[in-house]
Amino acid sequence: DPDAGDNGLVLYSLVSSQTSEFDIDQNTGQIFTVSVAGKAGTFYLEVQATDQGTSRLTGQTTVNVTVDSSSGNNILVVVLNEMINIVERNIIEVKRVLEDQLAWNVYIIDVYSSESESKARSSTDVTYVKITAFDTNQEVPAEDVKRKLQEQKSDIEVELEKIFSRRVTTSIEEAAADSASPERVATIVLSVLLACSLTGFLVYVVFTIRRKRKQQQQYLVKKQAEVAESIDNPWASDKNGSVKSLEKLEHVNN
Repeated sequence: DPDAGDNGLVLYSLVSSQTSEFDIDQNTGQIFTVSVAGKAGTFYLEVQATDQGTSRLTGQTTVNVTVDSSSGNNILVVVLNEMINIVERNIIEVKRVLEDQLAWNVYIIDVYSSESESKARSSTDVTYVKITAFDTNQEVPAEDVKRKLQEQKSDIEVELEKIFSRRVTTSIEEAAADSASPERVATIVLSVLLACSLTGFLVYVVFTIRRKRKQQQQYLVKKQAEVAESIDNPWASDKNGSVKSLEKLEHVNN
């Protein structure tokens, strides 16, 4: 948008129904997968761009996303000795360097750290950039990507040094088949804790209900016993010590 100020500030959003499978960065327009496990085929996403002027103008386009069920076999991890927040801030430039050196289209699948989020963002740490590469519309085998990354290692590090203004070393790892980011692990742990808490609460509710029912039954049995006793013993005293039925007493005396 060539306008200035709020009229030139563009925010992006998804207006299609695939929001459970995909998400979008409202500031950059970069689309991310949320959950496409076990799914394959082409998804058609309606993306809307909106400026922030007084009379907001919008534009829409359709983005076709093809999910290849075999893509998980050709994912590699590029390890950088840099803080995750700095890598995230420059991830577009990192992507450009990789594409220039590999001569393939590179897709950034995930950026994460082995440390906790707070520690990783406040200390010098390694950052993992999970990638896959495509040559035209064909996925490049992981071995070919790994080989080329190793061949271009020196040139890649030179270009990355220009971005981060300090020496950056790289190494390559193969992505684990069922690897999970720290955020996903935290989500799983919290879900388990929530389930345990809910189970404990339900047990407490059931125990409380049963205890109240038992107390009510004991009370009813006690009341029934008192009624039966008053019928069998007309001279029984009430709780204040007075005779319950004077009429019956006079009738007996007569």
